[in-house]
Amino acid sequence: MISRAIFDELKTWKEATDRKPLLLKGARQIGKTWAMEHFGQENFEFTARFDFDEKQELHAVFEHTRDVQRLLKELALFTDVPLEAGRTLIVFDEIQACEAALNSLKYFCENLPEFHVMAAGSLLGVAVKKKKMQVPVGKVTILTMRPVTFSEFLHTSDERTWQYVNDLDEIVHLPEIVLSRLALEYRRYLICGGMPEAAMALLEDRGTAQVDKILQDILDLYELDFAKYAEPRDIPRIHAIWNSLPSQLTKENRKFLYNVVKSGARAREYEDALLWLEEAGIVQRCFNVTRPGIPLSAYRDIGAFKVYACDCGLLRRLAKVSPEVILGGNTNYTEFRGALAENAILQSLLPQCDDIPYYWSAEGRAEVDFLLPLPTEAVPVEVKSERRISGKSLAVYAKKYQPPHRIRFSMNNLQQNCGLLSCPIPLADWALKLLALCPPAETVPPNEAMG
Repeated sequence: MISRAIFDELKTWKEATDRKPLLLKGARQIGKTWAMEHFGQENFEFTARFDFDEKQELHAVFEHTRDVQRLLKELALFTDVPLEAGRTLIVFDEIQACEAALNSLKYFCENLPEFHVMAAGSLLGVAVKKKKMQVPVGKVTILTMRPVTFSEFLHTSDERTWQYVNDLDEIVHLPEIVLSRLALEYRRYLICGGMPEAAMALLEDRGTAQVDKILQDILDLYELDFAKYAEPRDIPRIHAIWNSLPSQLTKENRKFLYNVVKSGARAREYEDALLWLEEAGIVQRCFNVTRPGIPLSAYRDIGAFKVYACDCGLLRRLAKVSPEVILGGNTNYTEFRGALAENAILQSLLPQCDDIPYYWSAEGRAEVDFLLPLPTEAVPVEVKSERRISGKSLAVYAKKYQPPHRIRFSMNNLQQNCGLLSCPIPLADWALKLLALCPPAETVPPNEAMG
């Protein structure tokens, strides 16, 4: 079993005195149902799960009353466990299938706050928009569940190395044995990605063929979702955008271009399809800013953005890159290696920031891969997939804006110099913790290059 960091957030929710019903969001096959059930088993005497897709008769229970006391009495007929405050976790699964159940979260919040109620749904964002459903804002705690992180994967695959990294309290070179173990496990992680079933298949040594089958099954499921839940006119456009991701990210300039999706395609024709993929949690859009002001959201260019997959394993399989290429370092794999590394870095950064990372560019002369929106500064981030760190973009940015901190991810060892954190890619999940140990730059040196 992979220990998920989200359980810490769920425990905080459980113990909160001002607790509200919890709404768990996330892409399909991310492990939401498993997380809710496992959390219930570990932290409550009883777990009562109600699946609104599986049991259509549940819909009538919610459509006939808003009285939560009456709801509890009727729900008790659908479960073998008692529904008791403090002892039972009530789970509403596939809640997007029943609008009345989604609305009931408001009444649980107002009238029965002593009960622990947790809900989740597949394609929740898509369903809410399509059916014009109302999420009871202010009456629920919304939590986003993301793919298994490399840190979580490493904790299961090599706990000793994970513990060493987790205990770091200063910026020092890692021992070569630690660095080599991290590199090996990171390559393995790029093969399976963060979809729990695929990660477990690799961790249980079931072979890369089985990993690829699981990932392909998920991709096939996504394709079926496009046909089932999208507007008919958008279905081919969603397919086209999704399948263009490897090509979009392999370009030297990773800016999303509609004509890569289809020759002559225009933004207004494909915008709804792109929004559908975002609402489904399948892709993540990062916008360009031409000036790193605070907040970064005030300086974003809505017409310039990059689009990444929700998971690096799915992106690898979508691109039909074999596991052997990832492990062997094929020379023809250079361009996509960079794209895959960038996608994996974004997955690591998202849980660490309150806002989505942006990127910076300057009239085609330079481009910084990401800007992290921290409370008091925008931290420029450069991603290099291997040890070679040539490139002038971070230096151009540093000279122009004199940022207190910068981050360069590569496969080189850990070090810092004048506010520049040189961080091995496998340590990206610890980036902000390590950045806090890095003294800010007083002035940026003219030569940014570090070995």
